[in-house]
Amino acid sequence: MSTNFSKDSAFNPEDWVSQAEAARIRGVSRQAINRLIQRGKLSVLEVGGYVFVSRSEIENFQPGEPGRPQNSKDER
Repeated sequence: MSTNFSKDSAFNPEDWVSQAEAARIRGVSRQAINRLIQRGKLSVLEVGGYVFVSRSEIENFQPGEPGRPQNSKDER
């Protein structure tokens, strides 16, 4: 998911962080942040070949349950 700004939009650099900074904030690896971006879980802004992640999405991100979903007894 990427974000595009029109010329009239105000860009506030404090609202965006690098992937490395996002990883530091969340306490995960940069690769983990990249996987979330690839899955469309985080909005990004690409500027001059650099990828920035929405700070608010990083701070408010709620990870899902790890692993494969279990089948209920009714589905067996």
